[in-house]
Amino acid sequence: MTITRRTFVAAAAAVLGTRPDAWAAVLRRVNIRVAATDWNLALEGKIGSFALAREAGLDGVQVSLGKNDEKKGEENLPMMDAGKQKAFVDESKTTGIPIVGTCLEILHRDNLKAHANGPKWVEQSIVATAALGTKVILLPFFGKQQIKERDEQKATADRLKVLAPLAEKAGVVLGLENTISAEDNAWILDQVQSPAVKVYYDVGNSFNQKYDIYKEIVWLGKDRVCQLHIKDNPGYLGKGGIDMPRYIEAVLKSGFEGWAVLETSSPAKDIKADMITNSTYLRGLLK
Repeated sequence: MTITRRTFVAAAAAVLGTRPDAWAAVLRRVNIRVAATDWNLALEGKIGSFALAREAGLDGVQVSLGKNDEKKGEENLPMMDAGKQKAFVDESKTTGIPIVGTCLEILHRDNLKAHANGPKWVEQSIVATAALGTKVILLPFFGKQQIKERDEQKATADRLKVLAPLAEKAGVVLGLENTISAEDNAWILDQVQSPAVKVYYDVGNSFNQKYDIYKEIVWLGKDRVCQLHIKDNPGYLGKGGIDMPRYIEAVLKSGFEGWAVLETSSPAKDIKADMITNSTYLRGLLK
């Protein structure tokens, strides 16, 4: 007997007492693929991350844009080099592993909130990311570069107001990953008022800051979140303090679709095996 999707939805609804249209909506929302960061593959900014991701059964890789060498007088990000861009795009095609986004890790050094070079690096990241054929740029705000205070958030928003039109024109999104609450992130987005600025939600970071991760992701909703980092370090997913099944349920409830990017550590010191363990667990929850 052939079971169509419509037949399955109707049968599931009958068994569980749920409207067929509600079940259909749930099924549509589970459009999330699993990738990993190149730095958690221990290949930050290196082309070998694609092959390892394929061996580990991942669906994609988040690529680092690199840092310039100030001592050598370098003025550009490494990924601004056209030859390097082509090599990464070619390797992505060869391995069948897409570039799901980039990370502007130089902001760990030259922050966006106040450093003179911060905006320049974001401008270059927009160009490089577009050249790589992907859309999401992670802008990090951690350590000394975090934006806990409202004046820091305002300074960041003011700079993003200028940068956002450039991102819109290039067809890319600036994703804010930080240590502040969903409400404070939303405040920044409200100041900027651009579809090119969104939240890069990291469940591990928010959990460690004691925010209610199960409510925040739903409250933010699918339109304010561009991508997810998934982790519960230093152990495996499902073995730490985060109730991962409950969190993934909240993610699905939010309507999020796109990339869930593993930023997981390697408890067994075998990166390939540990990525397989974590990705298998996450896909099990998504199913």
